[in-house]
Amino acid sequence: MLDWFFCSSALAALAVVILAAWLRGRFYAIFVGVLLTIHTLVSSALAPSFGELLPLYAYFQLTVYAHFAFLTRPNMRPVWYRALVSLPASFFAAGTMLALPWAVFAAFGVRPYGFFIPYAVAAIGLVQSLVHRFEEVDVALDDASAPALARWSRGAAREQGSRPLRIVQITDPHLGPFMSEARLHDIAKRAVAADPDLVLLTGDFLTMESHEARTVLARALAPLTSLPPGRVFACRGNHDLEAPDTVEGALQDIGARLLIDESAVVDTPAGPVQILGIDFHFRDRAARTRAACESHPRIPGHLRLVLLHDPGAFKHLPDGEADLVLSGHTHGGQLGLLTFGLPHTFVSAFTDIPDHGLWALGRNRLYVHRGTGHYGFPLRVGVPGEESLLRIHRPAATG
Repeated sequence: MLDWFFCSSALAALAVVILAAWLRGRFYAIFVGVLLTIHTLVSSALAPSFGELLPLYAYFQLTVYAHFAFLTRPNMRPVWYRALVSLPASFFAAGTMLALPWAVFAAFGVRPYGFFIPYAVAAIGLVQSLVHRFEEVDVALDDASAPALARWSRGAAREQGSRPLRIVQITDPHLGPFMSEARLHDIAKRAVAADPDLVLLTGDFLTMESHEARTVLARALAPLTSLPPGRVFACRGNHDLEAPDTVEGALQDIGARLLIDESAVVDTPAGPVQILGIDFHFRDRAARTRAACESHPRIPGHLRLVLLHDPGAFKHLPDGEADLVLSGHTHGGQLGLLTFGLPHTFVSAFTDIPDHGLWALGRNRLYVHRGTGHYGFPLRVGVPGEESLLRIHRPAATG
């Protein structure tokens, strides 16, 4: 281990923790303290392996501490800052987390062969976090009953002669380091260009940087104002509760209707639709989910959509309450094997929460959107973001 690298890194980490406690509070200071302690130990253990690349390695190290130091003030950053600090810091922090096994070998004096592999994976993740393609997804609803929560086929049966409901869902943009105002603005423009019947926003608009960015969020979503009135609906995600006035104000500015445990009815070219927006609840989720459904019962003859940010709450929905639930929250699993055509992700490996795609429980159906942004772990790896037009087909006629 290079003593100077470790000592300077440890001092920088300590300075960031002190700054965090002073300007942002104990919770953020504890979070940063744990994260930077692990990061400092792992990166210092691997530093000698980089040889002539050590100056570049040190630069990346510096960006990590600068990134978390500046997060003590929740402001959106300019492009140059994102290019020189935010994105390099996210790449390096992610690569260092993935490099933990190599660091353990290095700590015991074993040469960490392949130490560059986690950083190569992080570089791929950086690209996947910034670039994705527009998709068209057909979902054919059916009347079958799933005995347990399970992935479900998107189906092939179509109602002859009927027009599918066209939906663009935007979820988890997480306005911040990876989601600039310009990028979200382009996503909203492409949503309008897809000619949807409805645009449904299923929460987590913000990150720490954008807590006070009502005007920025409203400008980013402004293309949605070109849709006919009454076509844009939203629910809140967990991170939106950190700055509810920012989110509510921006949605009001663009004419979107925020549904907080309430429903709306809209006539579409595909027929009448009832939309129930269930708020994110940290406690008593089952009871509050049932209460929202009971307060807003199904309307006969209407396709019933439920906006539910967290798919983990899907299991609390009474059977038969939703033709289709639309969720986000998981970022598609964020780390996984979708790039290789496999459905497995970090979320599916360690939890029973639906991570992406179509799911079923009883007669209820759930579509989990992979999201346009991400948060938490610094990058997407093997799970690209999603922009899509959903074509919802009603059950095929029988008899």
